[in-house]
This record gives sequence, C-alpha cells and structure tokens, in this order.
Amino acid sequence: MNDSKFPKLLDYQALKQQFSDDGSQPAVSSAAENSAADHALSFEPKEAEKKPGLQGSRLRSYAFAVLTRKEYSKAELIDKLALYAESREEVTTLVDELSRENYQSDQRVAEIMLSSQKRKGKGPNQIKMKLKNKKIDTALIAEELKETDWVQQAYELKVRKYGTEVTKDPKIKAKQIRFLMYRGFEMDAIMKAISRKENDFQ
Repeated sequence: MNDSKFPKLLDYQALKQQFSDDGSQPAVSSAAENSAADHALSFEPKEAEKKPGLQGSRLRSYAFAVLTRKEYSKAELIDKLALYAESREEVTTLVDELSRENYQSDQRVAEIMLSSQKRKGKGPNQIKMKLKNKKIDTALIAEELKETDWVQQAYELKVRKYGTEVTKDPKIKAKQIRFLMYRGFEMDAIMKAISRKENDFQ
C-alpha cells in the first residue's frame, strides 16, 4: 500500500512517547474506550431536535404551505403544525379558523378517501376504520356510504380475483369470504357477491 496515498491519521509512536518515555504506558481497554465515546456523544449539541418555534404570520404561512400540498384532517393538521409551532394552543386556534374558512375540510378528506378506497377495492368497514384513524366522523359521508352498491363492489373484486364462476367447493367459498372480509366488506354483501351469476345482470 502506498503511504503517500493513504497517510497515517495518527502517529502511534509519537503518542506513546508523549505518555511514556519507554512506550510502556498500558493501553486503554476497549470497554473504557467505548464508555468514553458514549460519554462524549452524550454531550453532542442537539440543535436539530429543537422546534423552530413558529408563531403568528409565520405559522399561518406554514399552514397554508402544508395544505397546498395535501388535504389533511383537522386532527392531522394540528399534530403536524404542533411539531414546529411555539404553542399548541395557537395551532388549535389557527386550524379552527382555517376550518371555518374552508381551507381545511374534514368533509373533503372523507370524500377523497371514500373515492380512493373504493378504487382500491376496499369495503365500508375498511373505509370507516381509516376515517377513524384520521379522527374523522364517518357521519360526514354516511349518505355516500349508504348509496354505494357494496354488493357490486364486492362482486367486481371477487371476479378480478377468482373469476365469474360460482363455486360449490366449501374450501374455495371460505377462501373467497375471507378475502372479501379482509378487504372490509360486510357478510351480507359478501354472500350475495360470491353467489351472483354472470347472467344475473341480464
């Protein structure tokens, strides 16, 4: 190895002479080295962990910037802004104002989620659970949930996965039921979907 290309970072011989004329100074144990390293790390500056402390117009500007990128539920927006704000109370007041002015809307978030989850083949139970996770009242889209033909939704999903044949095999039927239940469909819609024949539409 070329020493000029890979220069030594430490001159060990010089270090030995510094601590002991004869170089016989006992080496520090690896455990002691690790302890010292951990001790040193514990005193590293933690500036990155400090909150920016946004407030007033700066907090409001940041809230608008966040909402232009994505729709947030009220609870989500409060939690997100609170990470960077000086005061959670100010955040709550601001988000209430943004909600009243319709810049933030749980209704819109719920409708977007309903449409998105239906496209993904998810049933009403899955959708309600996701809304609950975002702390959105399912009553906001109660009418849309009621008007959706969940039997048709479940049938289309079953056809994509298992085809149009109505099986009489109890094992296959149980598999189809589990699949649709996992997707969030209710049992009534599932049983109608897996029993529906292709000519039922004619």
